[in-house]
Amino acid sequence: MTLLLLTAAIISGKAQQNIQFSQYVFNGLAVNPAYAGYKQDWYLNSIYRHQWAGFPGAPRTGGISIDGLTNAPESKVGIGLQAMFDRLGPQESLSLYASYAYRIPLDDEDTRRLCLGIGAGVSQYAIDGAALQYVDNDDQAIPTGKTSTWVPDARFGVYYYSSRFYAGVSVMDLFSLYSDATRYSWKGNNYAAIRKTQHMYLTTGTALTLSPNLILKPSLMIKEDFKGPTSVDLNAFLLIDEKIWIGGSYRTNMKLWNKENLSRDLTPANAASIMLEYYVNEKLRIGYAYDLNVNKMAGTQGGSHEISIGLLFPSKKYSLTNPRYF
Repeated sequence: MTLLLLTAAIISGKAQQNIQFSQYVFNGLAVNPAYAGYKQDWYLNSIYRHQWAGFPGAPRTGGISIDGLTNAPESKVGIGLQAMFDRLGPQESLSLYASYAYRIPLDDEDTRRLCLGIGAGVSQYAIDGAALQYVDNDDQAIPTGKTSTWVPDARFGVYYYSSRFYAGVSVMDLFSLYSDATRYSWKGNNYAAIRKTQHMYLTTGTALTLSPNLILKPSLMIKEDFKGPTSVDLNAFLLIDEKIWIGGSYRTNMKLWNKENLSRDLTPANAASIMLEYYVNEKLRIGYAYDLNVNKMAGTQGGSHEISIGLLFPSKKYSLTNPRYF
């Protein structure tokens, strides 16, 4: 079968789900603009995800981000920049966002802060007709090549952290519910389903010392788009000798309240992940995650692979007295 079925599934929905990374705990800027500057040194992060390996038209996602303080260590302002691409069958999106976070100290030792963040950017949404195979070569509803549109967007977040705990809430794609649907039309056919819908993220986690060489870091993320099932990620990492992170994640789809479009027999199980993060030195981190679907798609694809690299640029004027576990 061709990619036609995949496209039909996408277009029949009201909007596209936001990008989901398994290693989001090492890429906080991707889910909350208030995270900008958290590490207090400049931090460069790159990530690539190949989802549902072996499945025709499977999602491929990649991105790069950088964030830090404007004038460490006295500055209360964190800034960040993030570029992301996402491809799913014949549809593509490319986005660029800038983030600003105002970081309010809550104690004299500077171990606790409340951060307020905003982000602004643009996204390009595209449909590539050349990626489709179809029966009628003269079908006027399908673009002969690639058609695209650019739309502005914004995001907002709040982030609190101490040396051993964090909690955050953010709303992404704020303008998605209000953008003009005619932007996504092609010869009278509407492709508004390719745009990402508004999402809210709730994140929290802590670091528990088990021994001088072992630290346990459990965390939770709830992702809500107000239309589809609520995504809940339960994560746990074990940090060994400040060098190796070994962890796992279990993702579920939940029906927390009545939603008209959800089936009554919704399967809660979604995916399970195993993750490994290795700190080559204090500056360089390399990570890998493998996701295995535990829902009805389990036998149709070969799982998902995700690779990430983080690079810290320590300031000559400042060194961290508290380790950054988040």
